[in-house]
Amino acid sequence: MTTGQSAATRLFPRWAAELGLGSVNFAGCDLPLQAEPQRYREVVQRIKSGAHERGALITTHKIDLFEACRDLFEEVDDYAQLCGETSCLSKHGGRLRARATDPITAGKSLEEFLPKEPCEVLCLGGGGSAIAITLYLMGREPRSARPSRITVVNRTQARLDAMRAIHAQLNSETPIEYVANSDPRVNDDLLKALPPGSLVINATGMGKDTPGSPITDAGVFPSGSYAWELNYRGELGFLRQALAQRKKRRLHVHDGWRYFLHGWFTVIEEVFDLRIDEEKFSRLAAISDAERPPGPR
Repeated sequence: MTTGQSAATRLFPRWAAELGLGSVNFAGCDLPLQAEPQRYREVVQRIKSGAHERGALITTHKIDLFEACRDLFEEVDDYAQLCGETSCLSKHGGRLRARATDPITAGKSLEEFLPKEPCEVLCLGGGGSAIAITLYLMGREPRSARPSRITVVNRTQARLDAMRAIHAQLNSETPIEYVANSDPRVNDDLLKALPPGSLVINATGMGKDTPGSPITDAGVFPSGSYAWELNYRGELGFLRQALAQRKKRRLHVHDGWRYFLHGWFTVIEEVFDLRIDEEKFSRLAAISDAERPPGPR
């Protein structure tokens, strides 16, 4: 996977200046998908032993890197242990720490728009982002704000089985249904069956990594529901479908731009041992908007 086209490569120097981080170099590290374990170990060992290496945000290698380098980490947080992956490496007191920050990022993003009351959730996609979001929702506080029901749809049963195993470790009372399906018309039926005010998430990668949408143009969102497209760039078919119904169905429509920002700022907090409060977040977000891709809003 390549890092050169990421907006973060252009934004990081501006973020660093705003946060007063001094002279900090930001460098991407490109590895092929499913690289040999030794490749991951070389990168992690360089971070661990390098006097000037502070840490890393990990994108699409979270599980493979964690499995290859588990013995190199002196500290592993609960989410990383639960999910068997890491999205953030940092050093504190000379100890290398592995964290899975995606559930935290999901929570920060959701709390910006989702009311503190129970709702049904339809999560289209069963990958890492879907796991992070559902883990946060199942542990949301107060308990009365947790979903009344979650339905997760994924193309392959194996991915659903892996998610189910992670969920089982929480001993949550939230009812969850796992649906193996690749037919968007079936997803339309699941959408139609939701009550008003539900949360509908496109966590499939469709509209960015692959073309299309997990629902058809005939799919009808429940009245007053919350449509969350995790992507912020690409064709964004799901987002366009939701926006087309926003006025008539009174939808609350959100893309993945804030999710992207929360992801980076959470890692920056961890790596540089600082806190980004609401005021700082607002300033950083304003700086970042210049790099936000044009698209439907």
